[in-house]
Amino acid sequence: MKQSAKTKRLARHHKRMAKSAKLSLVSLMDIFTILVFFLIVNSSNVEVLEADKSIKLPQSQSKTMAQENLVLLINDSHVLLQGKEVISLAALVKDEVITIDSLANELAYHKARQTPSETGGRAITILGDQKLAYSMLKKILLTCSQAGFGDISLAVEQPAKSNRGGDNDAS
Repeated sequence: MKQSAKTKRLARHHKRMAKSAKLSLVSLMDIFTILVFFLIVNSSNVEVLEADKSIKLPQSQSKTMAQENLVLLINDSHVLLQGKEVISLAALVKDEVITIDSLANELAYHKARQTPSETGGRAITILGDQKLAYSMLKKILLTCSQAGFGDISLAVEQPAKSNRGGDNDAS
């Protein structure tokens, strides 16, 4: 018995549809890999500076985010640059000079390794206790600026927002 063209076409169609479909996981894995990398790169928009427990940062309403810079930590006993002790605070108090030579030497070492920021100067972030005397901070700021670190940021702690029900008080 001869089959018509339509019957042959329907037979081929049913034969094709009877096969199990193959799922290619390669392209699906590529999409998930790209998605994972995208999430990893974009998840770090909050910069948190590791503060030493020996200092209490002043509070501020600063809206700008911290950047990864050279970190100068001033606690109650030492001045540390990137975790390395530069000078003790007692020696800094006794010293009557305007700039700090040991800090200037360390900054010169780091200056060669750091690229300038958009403003042209090199960037440094100072984490200092809120009870730090202004005269000591002034020496440190002058030393930093003379060493070529003109883009100076002072780290502050942002106070927690109060979640009161409303500002209307029935007094």
